[in-house]
Amino acid sequence: MKTLEEKIRELPPELRQEVEDFVEFLWEKRMRRVWGGKKLRQDWAGALSEYRKQYTSLELQKKALEWREN
Repeated sequence: MKTLEEKIRELPPELRQEVEDFVEFLWEKRMRRVWGGKKLRQDWAGALSEYRKQYTSLELQKKALEWREN
């Protein structure tokens, strides 16, 4: 019995593209379910830079967790 990868390799290029598109659709569908349709935000990047000289990265990570809990 052939593996899925073997079967896909035997398809003509246009059908391989359809398989890729479908897999991408399934992946995005799963991510929407996992993340509740929310995209990852990165607007926080650099927000703690003022503390760079005061704390090590590990200490800053712990502090950020403390601040988030309050």
